[in-house]
Amino acid sequence: IFAISGEDEFTDLLKASATQVTAFAKAPNGGLYASTSNLGKVFLLGATTEPVGSYESDVFDARIFSRWGRAEFRGVGNVELFARSGNVDNPDRNWSPWKKIDLLKDAEVSVPPARFIQWKAVLRAGEPAPRVDSIALNYLPKNVAPDFDEVTVQTGARYQSLPKPVGADTSMSVGGTQPPRFDSSPPPIRDRDSIGVRWAVHDDNDDQMVYSVYYRGDGESRWLLLKDNLTDKFYSFDASLLPDGGYTFKVVASDAPSHSPEQALSTEKESTRIEVDTTPPQIDNLAAVVEGGQIHVTFRSHDSFSSIKRAEYSVDAGDWQFIEPLGQLSDSKLESYDFRASLSPKSPADSSPVAAGGTDGRGAANGQMEHVVVVRAYDRYDNMISAKTVIRAGATTNRLAVQR
Repeated sequence: IFAISGEDEFTDLLKASATQVTAFAKAPNGGLYASTSNLGKVFLLGATTEPVGSYESDVFDARIFSRWGRAEFRGVGNVELFARSGNVDNPDRNWSPWKKIDLLKDAEVSVPPARFIQWKAVLRAGEPAPRVDSIALNYLPKNVAPDFDEVTVQTGARYQSLPKPVGADTSMSVGGTQPPRFDSSPPPIRDRDSIGVRWAVHDDNDDQMVYSVYYRGDGESRWLLLKDNLTDKFYSFDASLLPDGGYTFKVVASDAPSHSPEQALSTEKESTRIEVDTTPPQIDNLAAVVEGGQIHVTFRSHDSFSSIKRAEYSVDAGDWQFIEPLGQLSDSKLESYDFRASLSPKSPADSSPVAAGGTDGRGAANGQMEHVVVVRAYDRYDNMISAKTVIRAGATTNRLAVQR
């Protein structure tokens, strides 16, 4: 029951032992009846003040086992302050007894370290009238190590730092729990030449964190430092820094910025294994010959780490066409190809013969017909290589490989 005396000004008159106060009625001599439910009772508030009154605070949850320091009291009159602590949220279950706090001496809160605490103010009538304006309890939570939720590694992705919001609130709540922190990582940007590492970690102390990222290749026992002193919860780097192979990453989180070296704690978490492949496959034994109205092409493609994913061809700068490997299934590091491609009846090299010694701008000279066949192959990670061969009637086949 509160007495409201003005805007944002009220007095806590009574904390009833029932759940709800449902009605008021005037009592003789300026008193007030208050009826309640759960349980049903009737309380009488007298018109005169009592010689002694008390107020118990709500149970405060420090969230972590904590040591209690000094109390800070602001008020006037004859006020005594008490405190008790426990490790469950119910004060009736194994809490310490009420312990008086000497406000005239050091105001030390000499209750056992615990997670929960409650204070009580006892006010005694006198001059001036007792009043409690504010009470604050200082405490030191036990430092606990940070805890990882996940570590993920994504190839072909890059994370870019977001600008810090201007005027961001960095204050802390004095009388209650701190507001939650929402510092999720930005979405990844597609970049096939990068590898992005991202992690989610929380710290029950809300300490400032610093991170280090390590990696280890398949068959290796030693972790190698990739980057340290990170404050973001993500890191991207050039994939070409790592040779082709399988790798596992590890992130170490430390609360060192918020603690002395002796008190700082750290924890670590490994990622699942990933494969890195930045080297394109190779094309060997590319050969092409005109047989009737078709070009017969053969070649091989191989990769040192991953399987060949697909291959395509183009004749005389035409559209790219899919090539099926021998065996029809692309699941090996070495694939062989043997196919025939039709010649276009409108090919400039066929329909526009060139006089001896001349050229048509497409590499056909001395009246010879010319066709250019380009093939390209991709490995499992979309690394690509292309190669071409030039076919001239009556001339030796020339080949030129181009890597991208």
